[in-house]
Amino acid sequence: MSARLTRRTEVPAGIGDDVRPARAGIVHLGVGAFHRAHQAVYTQEAMRASGDLRWGIVAATQRSATVAEQLRPQGGRYGVLTVDPDETRLDLVGVVLEVLTPAEDTEGIVRAIADPDVHVVTVTVTEKGYPQRPDGTLDLAADGIAADLAALAAEESGGPLGETPAGSMIGMLVRGLAERRRTHGAPVTVVSCDNLDGNGRVLERLVRNAVEAAFEASGPSGAADATGAAVALHAWLDTRTAFPSTMVDRIVPATTDAWREIAEPLLGARDEGLVVAEPTRYWVIEDRFAGPRPRWELAGARFVDDVEPFERAKLRMLNAAHSLIAYRGALAGYGTIAEAVADPEIAALARGYLLDEAAPTLAGFDGLDLSAYADEVLARFANPALGHTIEKVGADGSLKLPLRLLPVAADRLAAGRPPVVVAEAVAAWAAFLVARVDAGEPIADGRAAELAVIVASSQVGGSTDAPALAAGLLDLLGGAAAEHPAFRALVTERLADRLGALV
Repeated sequence: MSARLTRRTEVPAGIGDDVRPARAGIVHLGVGAFHRAHQAVYTQEAMRASGDLRWGIVAATQRSATVAEQLRPQGGRYGVLTVDPDETRLDLVGVVLEVLTPAEDTEGIVRAIADPDVHVVTVTVTEKGYPQRPDGTLDLAADGIAADLAALAAEESGGPLGETPAGSMIGMLVRGLAERRRTHGAPVTVVSCDNLDGNGRVLERLVRNAVEAAFEASGPSGAADATGAAVALHAWLDTRTAFPSTMVDRIVPATTDAWREIAEPLLGARDEGLVVAEPTRYWVIEDRFAGPRPRWELAGARFVDDVEPFERAKLRMLNAAHSLIAYRGALAGYGTIAEAVADPEIAALARGYLLDEAAPTLAGFDGLDLSAYADEVLARFANPALGHTIEKVGADGSLKLPLRLLPVAADRLAAGRPPVVVAEAVAAWAAFLVARVDAGEPIADGRAAELAVIVASSQVGGSTDAPALAAGLLDLLGGAAAEHPAFRALVTERLADRLGALV
């Protein structure tokens, strides 16, 4: 085995991280594999092309220290292994200057967001990192939120900075923004890069909800001070921040030791921070920044006035088809997305969904050739080199389906057209849950306990009652489509067939 990669390791020509940031200009919250294969790559390429070296990254984890343990001994360096059936390429990325964890150094994260040299905060925490009630407001009962809001109020009153470890992305962000306002007030742009329709608007709304809730909860004795703090912070957010929306796209499967063994001879060192990705990537960004930014367009990013049509197309086509294929593939016994999409029946179902159900709901959007995009999506899913697992794609269905598939169903129902394949996808997810429970396997979902109760309560005489299961799951998902009688009937009908196939 080769020696471990470090900041001083000499690497082969052509793959080196030849860009050396002069300082940190970006804080990233949620430094998982996707950020390292996407925004960090764009940032390194933008610095190389522009010569503007202000954009090193201070990265913060959420709860796990795994990425910190991977990257710190390597001086923040790591490889991106780009794979497709015809080529494997390794590129070294060296723009991550520091990795912080909230358990160890919440104060460091807060101060990094407040650093006047930092002009951009980027975020990738998945859908789970945006705790929302059904009405879209901040879920104050979500893990970590109450403690973060109490800490925000205490810090705003002069209490010790970072004494309470941050328990949520929202907490890290709003506490850092508040410290920025208190110390110098320089503008900053917060860029959500998660798969949410209007992700910038969602994040800004949750930040403002957090401010309101923190100071409402600070107690009647300090009501005047609390009101003043909330007003001051809201006024600063109004004039000195921006929350542009984005569309991000790159398939990044989990890194395994097998991938590390492939990368090791290419790098000449052992890379514990390696990430794996497909060649295709997109980044569409709303052109609305409060201050300076990297020249990401030099690395292929696209700046537009309105990003939401792009994000909607990606959610309804790529992400929705991903979920459909994952659940149907799981029921057919496949382990990877590529295996599932190689099944002619599943491929035909996915193509029918893309062209006949999703694309018509995007009529009038000319930012993409939707037919060509459908072909590209299926070709990307068919890449066997990625080994993208159904288990990973199928996780968190209760959070993903309302964002990806149910809006398509709602639009089709409003137009008087039955969303047959969407109903099939929901039914496949439901049958997938039953299969997991029957096998004694855990449900990988942020609402796993609720899902398990619904599955258990639908058992009648040793078998699953399709109408009861469909009703319970649709009630949990919520929204216009889930409440529509015609859609509920379609899901129930398709679920009966799926459950019959499990027997």
